[in-house]
Amino acid sequence: GAARRWLPRAPEAGRGQGQGQGQGQGQGQPPEPSLLRFLVCPLSKRPLRYEESTNELVNEELGIAYPIIDGIPNMIPEAARTTQRKPPAEDPKQP
Repeated sequence: GAARRWLPRAPEAGRGQGQGQGQGQGQGQPPEPSLLRFLVCPLSKRPLRYEESTNELVNEELGIAYPIIDGIPNMIPEAARTTQRKPPAEDPKQP
């Protein structure tokens, strides 16, 4: 029988791959803006906020931040660092 081969033959088949290579910006390269709206925290499944100053994706709720390396978010929970967590919504100073 004839086996179907799904190997890309044209160079345009791999379009999107390799973008951002050779720019030499290293860790300072931001992620693709169009992808940010689709990324959620793997732990809480909540949207993440991009923090430009640290080049991280931040989950305010859990107080963690995922690093972005060469424009690629490293969203492995073990790679996340803890941030200064904000106090809970119920503020004890309120009457």
